[in-house]
Amino acid sequence: MAIIHYWLVAQRGGEKVLEELLKIYPEADVFTHVVDRDRLTGDLAERPITETFIGRLPFARRHYQKYLALMPRALEELDLSGYDLVISSESGPAKGIIVPPGARHVCYVHSPMRYIWDHYHPYAAQLGRVGRMYFSRLAHRLRIWDVTTAARVDRFVANSSFVADRVQRYYNREADIVYPPVDLEAYSLPEADTLRDYYLFVSQLVSYKRADLVIEAFAGMERNLLVVGEGNQRAELERDLPENVTLLGRVSADDLPRLYQGARALIFPAEEDFGIVPVEAMACGTPVIAYGRGGARDSVIEGKTGLFFLNQTASDIRAAVTAFESREQAFDAAALNAHARKFSAERFRREFKAVVDAAFQNA
Repeated sequence: MAIIHYWLVAQRGGEKVLEELLKIYPEADVFTHVVDRDRLTGDLAERPITETFIGRLPFARRHYQKYLALMPRALEELDLSGYDLVISSESGPAKGIIVPPGARHVCYVHSPMRYIWDHYHPYAAQLGRVGRMYFSRLAHRLRIWDVTTAARVDRFVANSSFVADRVQRYYNREADIVYPPVDLEAYSLPEADTLRDYYLFVSQLVSYKRADLVIEAFAGMERNLLVVGEGNQRAELERDLPENVTLLGRVSADDLPRLYQGARALIFPAEEDFGIVPVEAMACGTPVIAYGRGGARDSVIEGKTGLFFLNQTASDIRAAVTAFESREQAFDAAALNAHARKFSAERFRREFKAVVDAAFQNA
């Protein structure tokens, strides 16, 4: 068995999925474009991992994205002879490997590559003139390759109905849906009654996560907002930061559950592929005020575990906060926790293995 993951340079949601895949298939060999072991933890940090030739290129651990044009060739040069099952973990280029005859290829899609599909225009707009010209040509070629290599996959598995719709749109393929795993041992209800006296935002501080909108919404409101996360947008956000908003930066895995447990609600303004953060918050008994598009539609239940706002604007977020406070007492922490448990790691392992077994039975 072989598992191909796009790159291993941080420990985020995609890497949590990889860890669970390795619990299902502990004997699997792992391949990726580049590994930065200093940024990995647990079993992944110690596990043997084979890099494509990307990992041997200069400064690949920090600037791997600059080698995007070479990644299709790097994948196709991986020799997977002798493997019966190949699982690709797709967000960056991963699914384009060539599997041997008779092997099954199951692709778990965190997201079709955003920067060449639905996020292409916002991404290109951030580049300079020369960068846009180069990326325009590269993205065009990558789209052709990305669609073509969809034929190399026997079965697609999407992490949400939102991603399944995009798999259908871009690859013209059906996808099973298996929600990603959430560590419900780490995220749980507080042991005693906790004063909930602030709102919370948790995410990377990059443009599409829309921390700027949340901060703008809370400017002038007599409510405190805590912002957890790091990213290239932080310096911009720190300018003219309202007094009632605190940027906490990156927090430890031990501190994050406590922050969820003390929040009145989580504000989730991004259009995400799935979004593990809302489930972590709900596991801690915290309702979610979310943008009503994307993967949050799969995890948040309107009126029971949170509320949706329909437009990505500061005024819509403010109105949603007001609406939430008018019915805040109706949200039950135990019910929120029970709902979050539907997204357990055990459930992920069971459902994903069932899809793989079916792929072999239907071969």
